[in-house]
Amino acid sequence: MTAPPIVRIRDLRCEYPGEAGPVHALRGVDLDVARSSFIAIMGPSGSGKTTLLHCAAGLQKPTSGVAELDGRDLGTLDQTQLAHLRRRRVGFVFQSFNLLPALSAHDNVELPLRLDARRPRPGHTAALLHRVGLGNRAGHRPDQLSGGQKQRVAVARALITDPDVVFADEPTGALDLRSAREVLTLMRELADHGQTIIMVTHDPVAASYSDHVLFLADGRIVDRLPRPTAQEVAARMAVLVESAEQSAAR
Repeated sequence: MTAPPIVRIRDLRCEYPGEAGPVHALRGVDLDVARSSFIAIMGPSGSGKTTLLHCAAGLQKPTSGVAELDGRDLGTLDQTQLAHLRRRRVGFVFQSFNLLPALSAHDNVELPLRLDARRPRPGHTAALLHRVGLGNRAGHRPDQLSGGQKQRVAVARALITDPDVVFADEPTGALDLRSAREVLTLMRELADHGQTIIMVTHDPVAASYSDHVLFLADGRIVDRLPRPTAQEVAARMAVLVESAEQSAAR
């Protein structure tokens, strides 16, 4: 039997009020994400990428439709239940790192557990820092780390709760090429060892580390690319961007 998807989305729609009428950020998205997969989401600016990520992670409530995490309908949960789910079942990695400057790398990694009034397992934090290549940087504060090291601390922090899914929003957007490659290699290794990752990115090279790329345009999934290469991703993105520019000009 095929295992049920870890993330299941059906007819997801999200609207915002706009000066000229409702803005349709998502227009009936359907999506299944298999366990232990690494999915990249791409599309032109305003295509709905981040909205889709936030709805799937329980950070934003859609206008209609269903978003499930491990069979649990997020739309049936109140804010307290959603907060509990995000603290225990979901990990987040953002472009801006979001590390607390006064805390060491070790303490930043443990922060999600502390905020949830939980004690880390003995040795777990040190093992995670070693896993992301920062075993000798545990006592360093963010201002003593490079951009790539900060993002690897953020990845370790996302993993400290043993999440079902790690959601990454432009995780390499603030990094130089070498640091970006290090973080993407780490994420690829995590997926190869069973971690589910859903990543929004604008970078074809970053997307090429994934198992599968989803392309959004105007709030819909319009294309998919398994086993992507950077060249294939760039070519498809060029077509989508040109189409979006032509639509905006009409």
